[in-house]
Amino acid sequence: MSDRAEAVGGPILTKATRWILWLGIIGAILILWRFAVGLGRSTGLNDGYAWGLWISFDVVTGTALGCGGFAMALLVYIFNKGKYHPLVRPAILTSALGYTMAGLAIAIDVGRPWHVWRIPLGGFPDMGKYNWNSALLEVALCVMAYIVVLWIELSPAFFEKWKDSPKEGLANFSRKAYGIVNKLLIWIIALGVLLPTMHQSSLGSLMLLSGPRLHGLWNSPLVPLLFLISCIVMGYAVVVMESALASRFFKRPSHTSMLAGIGKVAAYIVWGYLALRLVDLVLRGRLGLMFQFNVYSLMFWIEIICFTVPAVMLMNAKKRLDLGHLFRAAMMLVVAGTLYRFDTYLVAFMPGENFSYFPTVPEMFVTIGIVAIEIMLYVALVTVFPILAGRPTTAEAH
Repeated sequence: MSDRAEAVGGPILTKATRWILWLGIIGAILILWRFAVGLGRSTGLNDGYAWGLWISFDVVTGTALGCGGFAMALLVYIFNKGKYHPLVRPAILTSALGYTMAGLAIAIDVGRPWHVWRIPLGGFPDMGKYNWNSALLEVALCVMAYIVVLWIELSPAFFEKWKDSPKEGLANFSRKAYGIVNKLLIWIIALGVLLPTMHQSSLGSLMLLSGPRLHGLWNSPLVPLLFLISCIVMGYAVVVMESALASRFFKRPSHTSMLAGIGKVAAYIVWGYLALRLVDLVLRGRLGLMFQFNVYSLMFWIEIICFTVPAVMLMNAKKRLDLGHLFRAAMMLVVAGTLYRFDTYLVAFMPGENFSYFPTVPEMFVTIGIVAIEIMLYVALVTVFPILAGRPTTAEAH
């Protein structure tokens, strides 16, 4: 089995991807409608809930699901586990797409999207008038910078394809750029580790600003750390799911032994996360909130169960070699991390009795459309460019 990355080949538009494409088109039309009519008519937001589905899922959860590249960089480059290298490029692709779509969601959700371009330019024309004490500013700058870093990290896949192009200009540019990027890769990877560490923890810090409006089961000084740890778990879970799905649909090697190792790492991190969260509740005298039999305690226990069950599943060394077992555990970890973020940003947030929020149908379809666009881009890129490791046989080619 070759670990060299190669393009999948075959048609991009199949029966399944055509349906996904239509969902993306519907989402794109509704995005244009949102810009035409404003947030008031297109969303269920109000003065109590300034953030809704687009931030809670598309940004807060979407970026965590896009942390596969960050999680793999920690494993391969920081802890020097080079055996997992074949999984790095697909992880970077899912991260690049996830963060790019999150950036799109931010632009859709802000009240004055035509001013977004001023953020990376220092507030131009009012240069230097940033609010440097703003956690949200850090999130915005880091997310924008990380999107650029991820596409640079992925660029060798494009240059490998283009350097053999019959167009001489494109081929020469690709050969030179490939060499330059490879020389700078160590610094790019360092940025790729630093930036998610900053903004994932800051996403947790943002909700500390809500003070007593955030329920006690989630309102903790450790929220920034818990957000960071959980995003690493979600990153590993997405790597497992992506590899399993690629193996199924694109007939690529499953790398089951590697995924088993990643599952083991994820399980230990989950146990650390659960211990930290429980100890925090005990030390702050909030353990009783777990047993109040209301919607908050119910959601808390669902979260804990969704973290605990896959952690137990992944402790069995023999079953970790079963790709289906790994996939089910990874899927539960994704659900657990998603619930934690949704609960922190929406369910556990209490702006007052006079306010309520539920996403409108257009909000839901915009989110579905963004996910559909992301899937279509993934299929197109792995079909054309060398992203996935291993070569399928001619009979297996999709």
